[in-house]
Amino acid sequence: MAKNFRSRFWKLSKWSAGLFILLFAFRILYGYVAADASSRNDYSDNFFGSIDNLRKNYASEKIAVKGDIQAASNMASSQKFEKTASIKSKTSEFDKDENLIKAKTKSYNAIIQYEQNLGQKGNRQIHLLIGINPAKFENFYLELQKIGMLKDTEITKVDKTNEYRQLNAKKISIEKMLQSLIELKSKGGQIADFISLNNKILEVEEQLQGLGVELGNFNTENEFCTVRFSMYEGATEKSISFIHRTKVAFEWTIKYFAILVITSLFLSTLIFVLLLIVDKLKIITAVNNKLNE
Repeated sequence: MAKNFRSRFWKLSKWSAGLFILLFAFRILYGYVAADASSRNDYSDNFFGSIDNLRKNYASEKIAVKGDIQAASNMASSQKFEKTASIKSKTSEFDKDENLIKAKTKSYNAIIQYEQNLGQKGNRQIHLLIGINPAKFENFYLELQKIGMLKDTEITKVDKTNEYRQLNAKKISIEKMLQSLIELKSKGGQIADFISLNNKILEVEEQLQGLGVELGNFNTENEFCTVRFSMYEGATEKSISFIHRTKVAFEWTIKYFAILVITSLFLSTLIFVLLLIVDKLKIITAVNNKLNE
């Protein structure tokens, strides 16, 4: 009897220890995952996504093409793309790091194309859209990541070759239309027709000017990649030590392990009492049946 009791006791102890270790490991892992998730979610909003009419920067990519030299030159010049890096950072030295960003921008001969400052001291934000020479893009991007505490980064590259070709085709079409209207104007006619034709020419010229501005962004001298830098002011988070995480996990495990044990004991006692009641009822029923015979 004693041997059987000891065997059951050790078996129950092993299951309890295993459950305790499992809960402890779960809480340790949850601490790391929850901390990372909350850190990312704090800076999940995209400030630049809500702003329209931001400057678009385009660059060319030289692609070697075998065969005719002229064909290769045309192919290389037509490869256009838009490359954008997004960086989000947090700092407790806002003024110092703001000056550092602008100094880095100047040292790389980059251009601040958009700047927005928000908030009051202690809770400030600065958002910069910076145009950078494609050849210096990677180094500049890496340098800005060292400012403050890095929270989020992303690089997006979008091919703009078809858009560039469509704009050129549209420009040629409008130029032909304008030439036809000018030739038609030289033939004379009624004053009303002349005024209507003149207005049409002005309208076409405005379209042509707009296309010229769009195509101007693709010109070699205007080639840039874009860096969107957002910096937020706030106290730098202190990293949580493993000892502290262990202490918190141990306390949590003891608490919920005790709850599980107490709940299990309560349910076991309740079931035992119910079984006793059912058993008593069976006895009473059996006695009544015998008395009725």
